[in-house]
Amino acid sequence: MRPRQLFFTLATLCPVALLVLAALVGGLWIAAALIYLSLFTAALDMLIAQGAEPNAPASEFPAADRLLIALGVAHFVLLGLAVRALSGGAPVGPAGWLGLFLAFVLYFGQVSNSAAHELIHRTARLPFRLGKWIYISLLFGHHTSAHRLVHHRWVGCAEDPNTPALGESFYAFVPRAWIGSFVAGYEMERGRLAGRARWQKWLRNPYWLYVAGGLAACAAAFAIGGLAGLAAFLPLAFFSQMQLLQSDYVQHYGLQRATDAEGQPLPVSASDSWNSPHWASGLLMLHAQVPA
Repeated sequence: MRPRQLFFTLATLCPVALLVLAALVGGLWIAAALIYLSLFTAALDMLIAQGAEPNAPASEFPAADRLLIALGVAHFVLLGLAVRALSGGAPVGPAGWLGLFLAFVLYFGQVSNSAAHELIHRTARLPFRLGKWIYISLLFGHHTSAHRLVHHRWVGCAEDPNTPALGESFYAFVPRAWIGSFVAGYEMERGRLAGRARWQKWLRNPYWLYVAGGLAACAAAFAIGGLAGLAAFLPLAFFSQMQLLQSDYVQHYGLQRATDAEGQPLPVSASDSWNSPHWASGLLMLHAQVPA
């Protein structure tokens, strides 16, 4: 394994092990997982020189589909463990419960979202579907369509719901981006199916799967922990979504793509995103903070 891929593997799989131990054993493992996902990574960012330039090809996530698939599978294991532990299945008190919740939310929001982002950009069927189901399990399935078909095409333009306007607060941005991307993604999927038979328009449109899959995820949480399981799962999904939307907000705040003489937007470049090339958090997040 190449050194760069080894660093990615260690940086992303270490918190998986810590979270499993935190969910099953509790105690100091909760603190270890939370510290690794927050203070330790932030400290490394300050102590170690920043990584490659944001627009350098070497700074992108190294081609390692096996690691991505491992992270995708680990996501579902961790999500089940999180619901179980937070609904009474772990020997923790109130402080331990809060620490466990924060650790899992940080992982799902930063690592699972980043892995899903990489997977939905893969052309192979298995990785793509795995990434899609990660988003579905976090009740954010429509991001699979909206990100690829809307955001990548219109980022920095008024047509992109996930580009915040200059002066727009995060709290105003969230509902506009969530609803806007849901609708825009649906319209794009429906447009791709124009001219097909009605049953094909329904069956081939992934939005029914996004909704049905989200309901199935809620049912699975209820099956694991009853009402307490569902009550734990919903905020886990909500705060995981907020981190993804916060990433869009920070990366694209106030930016507007340049246009050509005919008013058409120019190709996306590094200047259309505020980027953070920090070493440790970059490894943990699969360099999702560096635009593809």
